[in-house]
Amino acid sequence: MEFDYVIVGGGSAGSVLAARLSEDPSVTVCLLEAGGDGKNILIRAPLGLIATLPGRPKINNWAFETVPQPGLGGRRGYQPRGRALGGSSALNAMLYVRGHPSDYDDWAKAGCDGWGWTDVLPLFRRCERNVRGSDDFHGASGPLEVAEQRSPRPISRAFVDAAAEVQIRRNDDFNGPDQEGAGLYQVTQFWRDGKQGERCSAAAAYLHPVMNRHNLKVITRAHATRVVLEGLRARGVTYRKGRAEHHVTARAEVILCGGAFNSPQLLMLSGIGPADHLRARGVEVVRELPGVGQNLQDHLDYIYAAKTRDTDVLGLGPVGACKLIRDIMSWRRDGTGIVASPGAEAGAFLKSDPDLERPDLQLHFVAALVDDHSRKWHLGYGYSCHVCVLRPWSRGQVGLDSPDPMRAPRIDPKYLSDPRDADLMLKGARITREIMNAPALRSYRRKEVYTRDGMDDAELMSHIRARADTIYHPVGTCRMGRDAGAVTDPQLRVHGVQGLRVVDASVMPTLIGGNTNAPTMMIAEKAADMILAQARG
Repeated sequence: MEFDYVIVGGGSAGSVLAARLSEDPSVTVCLLEAGGDGKNILIRAPLGLIATLPGRPKINNWAFETVPQPGLGGRRGYQPRGRALGGSSALNAMLYVRGHPSDYDDWAKAGCDGWGWTDVLPLFRRCERNVRGSDDFHGASGPLEVAEQRSPRPISRAFVDAAAEVQIRRNDDFNGPDQEGAGLYQVTQFWRDGKQGERCSAAAAYLHPVMNRHNLKVITRAHATRVVLEGLRARGVTYRKGRAEHHVTARAEVILCGGAFNSPQLLMLSGIGPADHLRARGVEVVRELPGVGQNLQDHLDYIYAAKTRDTDVLGLGPVGACKLIRDIMSWRRDGTGIVASPGAEAGAFLKSDPDLERPDLQLHFVAALVDDHSRKWHLGYGYSCHVCVLRPWSRGQVGLDSPDPMRAPRIDPKYLSDPRDADLMLKGARITREIMNAPALRSYRRKEVYTRDGMDDAELMSHIRARADTIYHPVGTCRMGRDAGAVTDPQLRVHGVQGLRVVDASVMPTLIGGNTNAPTMMIAEKAADMILAQARG
């Protein structure tokens, strides 16, 4: 098979890119995705994430693990990543957050021309069909449906009230003129045309509606094993489907959209990366690029958890079971009820110091007692509040354990390896406790699950190291830039290899101050423009 463009990975970036490139009828596109078609009920129903996120069994989920983390008491972290068309947008909490404008200006200042806030805002607006309509910050005619939550729980509104009681202002739009404050999140969820309440993944928004295009071929259950190189030019991709190995040729470009773990892994399996690391794993070096797999950044997440007598949350008990059955029928009828909930209904962007220019902490308030990525359940009912450091200083890496392409990559985030992250996480935990103890929420609490009032800093920090883990925002392992450590240039072309690009969250030089799904789709929108412009000369 031969196409102009071969895209590896049909996730948040790959779905957008395949749809945008194939808008040109003169261009042929092949998209390879290791998972399924991204259309099953556990994806369409937002609450389905409680089945897909834990990775037990691995439903639409790579369910990776990290190497043991010294900063987390030697524990292995869990890294769920989407394995289906739509990628991680098929199993995330659907929160639509762009980050802070200064994050993108920081990219531009670091040498990534064309990636400043004024450059990317029009792309964000082009992505979305926001229920609020079009204005200076939002778009109303894009493929991605951005909605208000269908049925937020009263306890989530109580979180916003509790934040106000401790002098944290309300914010009805985290993507508006000011990010700081507490409020309810907007979500990537259908709000019209009979799909109200369903998840609007990147695939559902961009790809599924156009899969019948004559110039677009989507191959699912296709696990890419190597980029085929002719000298220092990418010519195609080999992949496994079932027990057979196949090859697809790219006349113009191979584009990797596997994300912060899979894209650097595939580069290294193809001989592109740190030379010593590749040789030690038995991989022939084709192009030495020491930055491949380096610069891993992620949002480490600490969770405050409490039990409640309130049964209007997700929990394990007879009242909750009856309500869930009722809400399943409600969701099927009109897209409302807890089945439509993102789980993390409310949140906040906070400054650990009022003199800061931008928030450095983010909270996610969940109308359920989340423990160990929903892999540990508690009888009864509860709620939880997550806090993460938005721009961590710790840097990790992704590598190979072996040259076997079917093995998982070696993931080492090096959480809390920089002591500044630990100090800021402790401040965030203290602020979270202050909100949880405010009157509006204190009335909901029956008891805390793991912590208690009066813990000193040493006790609380020990508890953080024992329980903190990712909130699913790994980036940076194929970062763009112009320096010797960069993997791609600002046009996302791999340095020193013709016909090869990386388009996903791995190209981010630094982690943005917020959730990473919307920025990943923006990156793909911009990449499509750059690729088509180059093709037209």
